[in-house]
Amino acid sequence: MPKIGILSDTHGYIDPSLFTFFADCEEIWHAGDWGTAETVKQLESFKPVRSVYGNIDGQDVRVIYPEVDEFTYQGLQVCMLHIGGYPEKYSPLFKKILKISTPDIMICGHSHILKVMRDKKNNLMHINPGAAGNHGFHQICTAIRLNIYEGKLSDLEVWEKKR
Repeated sequence: MPKIGILSDTHGYIDPSLFTFFADCEEIWHAGDWGTAETVKQLESFKPVRSVYGNIDGQDVRVIYPEVDEFTYQGLQVCMLHIGGYPEKYSPLFKKILKISTPDIMICGHSHILKVMRDKKNNLMHINPGAAGNHGFHQICTAIRLNIYEGKLSDLEVWEKKR
Protein backbone atom coordinates (compact mmCIF):
# COMPACT_ATOMS: atom_id res chain seq x y z
CA MET A 1 0.00 0.00 0.00
CA PRO A 2 1.57 3.35 -1.05
CA LYS A 3 2.71 5.55 1.84
CA ILE A 4 3.06 9.29 1.41
CA GLY A 5 5.12 11.57 3.65
CA ILE A 6 3.76 15.09 4.14
CA LEU A 7 5.65 18.00 5.66
CA SER A 8 5.91 21.77 5.50
CA ASP A 9 7.81 24.74 6.84
CA THR A 10 11.27 23.19 6.98
CA HIS A 11 12.84 26.67 6.86
CA GLY A 12 16.21 25.34 5.70
CA TYR A 13 16.42 22.35 8.06
CA ILE A 14 15.35 18.72 7.70
CA ASP A 15 15.76 16.72 10.88
CA PRO A 16 17.72 13.51 10.19
CA SER A 17 15.06 11.39 11.92
CA LEU A 18 12.59 12.36 9.18
CA PHE A 19 14.55 10.19 6.76
CA THR A 20 13.78 7.19 8.95
CA PHE A 21 10.12 8.21 9.35
CA PHE A 22 9.76 8.58 5.56
CA ALA A 23 11.87 5.52 4.65
CA ASP A 24 8.90 3.44 3.44
CA CYS A 25 7.18 6.33 1.65
CA GLU A 26 6.72 6.25 -2.11
CA GLU A 27 6.66 10.05 -2.36
CA ILE A 28 7.10 13.06 -0.13
CA TRP A 29 4.81 16.07 -0.42
CA HIS A 30 6.13 19.40 0.91
CA ALA A 31 3.67 22.27 1.40
CA GLY A 32 6.18 25.11 1.08
CA ASP A 33 8.54 27.30 3.08
CA TRP A 34 11.55 25.19 2.19
CA GLY A 35 13.96 27.93 3.14
CA THR A 36 16.65 27.14 0.57
CA ALA A 37 17.15 25.25 -2.69
CA GLU A 38 19.76 23.17 -0.82
CA THR A 39 16.96 21.82 1.38
CA VAL A 40 15.04 20.92 -1.80
CA LYS A 41 18.07 19.02 -3.15
CA GLN A 42 18.52 17.19 0.14
CA LEU A 43 14.96 15.83 0.12
CA GLU A 44 14.83 15.21 -3.65
CA SER A 45 17.96 13.06 -3.42
CA PHE A 46 16.10 10.86 -0.92
CA LYS A 47 12.64 10.34 -2.50
CA PRO A 48 10.46 11.71 -5.31
CA VAL A 49 9.01 15.04 -4.15
CA ARG A 50 5.88 17.02 -5.04
CA SER A 51 5.81 20.52 -3.66
CA VAL A 52 4.87 24.18 -3.81
CA TYR A 53 6.79 27.25 -2.75
CA GLY A 54 5.95 29.18 0.39
CA ASN A 55 5.96 32.84 1.34
CA ILE A 56 9.54 32.78 2.69
CA ASP A 57 10.96 30.98 -0.33
CA GLY A 58 13.15 32.95 -2.68
CA GLN A 59 13.45 32.75 -6.43
CA ASP A 60 15.80 29.76 -6.10
CA VAL A 61 12.86 27.64 -4.85
CA ARG A 62 10.13 29.41 -6.86
CA VAL A 63 11.78 28.40 -10.15
CA ILE A 64 11.59 24.75 -9.04
CA TYR A 65 8.03 24.55 -7.68
CA PRO A 66 4.72 26.32 -8.41
CA GLU A 67 2.51 28.27 -6.02
CA VAL A 68 -0.26 25.66 -6.38
CA ASP A 69 0.03 22.02 -7.40
CA GLU A 70 -3.10 20.12 -8.37
CA PHE A 71 -2.71 16.45 -9.26
CA THR A 72 -4.42 13.08 -9.06
CA TYR A 73 -2.98 10.36 -6.85
CA GLN A 74 -4.55 6.91 -6.43
CA GLY A 75 -7.86 8.25 -7.75
CA LEU A 76 -7.99 11.30 -5.47
CA GLN A 77 -7.73 14.93 -6.57
CA VAL A 78 -5.10 16.70 -4.47
CA CYS A 79 -4.59 20.46 -4.18
CA MET A 80 -1.43 21.64 -2.44
CA LEU A 81 -0.59 25.26 -1.65
CA HIS A 82 1.31 26.95 1.15
CA ILE A 83 -1.22 29.44 2.53
CA GLY A 84 -4.56 27.67 2.44
CA GLY A 85 -6.26 28.35 5.74
CA TYR A 86 -8.64 25.72 7.05
CA PRO A 87 -12.37 24.87 6.78
CA GLU A 88 -14.58 27.92 7.25
CA LYS A 89 -11.45 30.15 7.15
CA TYR A 90 -9.83 29.34 3.83
CA SER A 91 -7.37 31.74 2.21
CA PRO A 92 -8.58 33.91 -0.70
CA LEU A 93 -6.48 31.81 -3.11
CA PHE A 94 -7.99 28.52 -1.98
CA LYS A 95 -11.50 30.00 -2.14
CA LYS A 96 -10.81 30.83 -5.82
CA ILE A 97 -9.58 27.29 -6.41
CA LEU A 98 -12.75 25.84 -4.86
CA LYS A 99 -14.85 27.78 -7.38
CA ILE A 100 -13.25 25.92 -10.30
CA SER A 101 -11.96 22.68 -8.77
CA THR A 102 -13.19 19.96 -6.43
CA PRO A 103 -10.21 18.50 -4.58
CA ASP A 104 -10.61 15.46 -2.36
CA ILE A 105 -7.55 16.45 -0.33
CA MET A 106 -6.23 19.94 0.42
CA ILE A 107 -2.69 20.16 1.79
CA CYS A 108 -1.23 23.41 3.11
CA GLY A 109 1.32 24.69 5.59
CA HIS A 110 2.15 28.20 6.85
CA SER A 111 0.41 28.13 10.25
CA HIS A 112 2.98 25.80 11.90
CA ILE A 113 -0.06 24.10 13.47
CA LEU A 114 -0.72 20.41 12.80
CA LYS A 115 -4.33 20.07 11.73
CA VAL A 116 -6.13 17.21 9.96
CA MET A 117 -9.86 17.63 9.62
CA ARG A 118 -12.75 16.76 7.36
CA ASP A 119 -14.45 19.66 5.57
CA LYS A 120 -17.99 18.31 5.17
CA LYS A 121 -19.22 21.42 3.34
CA ASN A 122 -16.66 21.04 0.52
CA ASN A 123 -16.34 17.26 0.85
CA LEU A 124 -12.57 17.24 1.28
CA MET A 125 -9.89 16.26 3.76
CA HIS A 126 -7.85 19.21 5.01
CA ILE A 127 -4.25 18.35 5.97
CA ASN A 128 -1.72 20.74 7.48
CA PRO A 129 1.32 18.80 8.70
CA GLY A 130 2.49 21.63 10.97
CA ALA A 131 6.14 22.69 10.85
CA ALA A 132 9.02 20.24 10.46
CA GLY A 133 11.83 22.81 10.67
CA ASN A 134 13.43 24.38 13.70
CA HIS A 135 12.47 28.03 13.02
CA GLY A 136 9.18 29.55 14.13
CA PHE A 137 7.00 29.80 17.20
CA HIS A 138 6.16 26.08 17.39
CA GLN A 139 7.73 24.04 20.20
CA ILE A 140 7.09 20.63 18.64
CA CYS A 141 8.16 19.82 15.05
CA THR A 142 5.66 17.64 13.19
CA ALA A 143 5.18 15.76 9.93
CA ILE A 144 2.70 13.16 8.69
CA ARG A 145 2.77 9.89 6.82
CA LEU A 146 -0.27 8.03 5.61
CA ASN A 147 -1.47 5.44 3.13
CA ILE A 148 -3.40 6.48 0.05
CA TYR A 149 -4.75 3.60 -1.97
CA GLU A 150 -7.63 3.31 -4.43
CA GLY A 151 -9.22 6.56 -3.30
CA LYS A 152 -8.92 5.99 0.43
CA LEU A 153 -6.73 7.49 3.16
CA SER A 154 -5.67 5.27 6.04
CA ASP A 155 -3.14 4.70 8.81
CA LEU A 156 -2.19 8.34 9.39
CA GLU A 157 0.84 8.66 11.68
CA VAL A 158 2.41 11.79 13.13
CA TRP A 159 6.14 12.38 13.63
CA GLU A 160 6.89 14.70 16.53
CA LYS A 161 10.13 16.07 17.86
CA LYS A 162 10.70 18.70 20.51
CA ARG A 163 12.79 21.62 19.27
